[in-house]
Amino acid sequence: MNLLWLTDLHFCSEEKVAGVDTKACLEAALRHINQHYADADLCILSGDMVDKGQAGDYQELRSRLDTLPMPWYPLTGNHDDRSLFREFLPVPDNAMDTHIQYVLPTPEYDIICLDTLQEGSSQGEICELRMAWLIQQIEAAGDKPIYLFMHHPPMTLDLPMQDLDSFKDREIFLRTIAGYPKIKTIFAGHVHRAVCGQVAGIAYATMKSLSVQAPPPYPAWTWDSFKAADEAPNYGVVSLSGNSVNIQFVEFL
Repeated sequence: MNLLWLTDLHFCSEEKVAGVDTKACLEAALRHINQHYADADLCILSGDMVDKGQAGDYQELRSRLDTLPMPWYPLTGNHDDRSLFREFLPVPDNAMDTHIQYVLPTPEYDIICLDTLQEGSSQGEICELRMAWLIQQIEAAGDKPIYLFMHHPPMTLDLPMQDLDSFKDREIFLRTIAGYPKIKTIFAGHVHRAVCGQVAGIAYATMKSLSVQAPPPYPAWTWDSFKAADEAPNYGVVSLSGNSVNIQFVEFL
């Protein structure tokens, strides 16, 4: 299977975000995808679909993403509003009633999409209810490999500002999933930087935003001094085959 991975769209129809025209970035990405990767099997968008959680932005974003030639599956991020998300964006029938977590099953492996939104906070979390659901899906997968998609990365990334309170009780989450070796890779957004590594015996990858790029950690910066990095946005082309994973980061501007 070849899937497309987009993250941190921060779509805003009326104004720029941190000096970046997020609408133009999305339009450019969609043109590039439709020209070069229209044969992908599906597309996963790992959160922060809009910047301000407004109904009009969700509605316009939906109309634009519906031009994709493949099925697309959105996740929540800390900029999202869960109720408006459900109202305007497609959510699979097997999603939780309380949170936007769902499984994309295939004969070879399962893709599990998690909802890390903690309302009123930029910090991510997987509460007891969401964790119980996750464990149930992991065990139901039998011997199939599992790939996790989520917005907040549940590990530190040596990104000083992004690592500050990025995921509540990350140690508990990692200790729990470490007991399931069939979890092969964690795909996460939120940090607006591409970082790859391994934690608790599980490979992970984060990716640049589809629009606004965070600066590298050095020279040091703070949220008060934040200025979007002058770097090209990208999306991911992910090839999955059983236990094998390949990720290409594609620039489109």
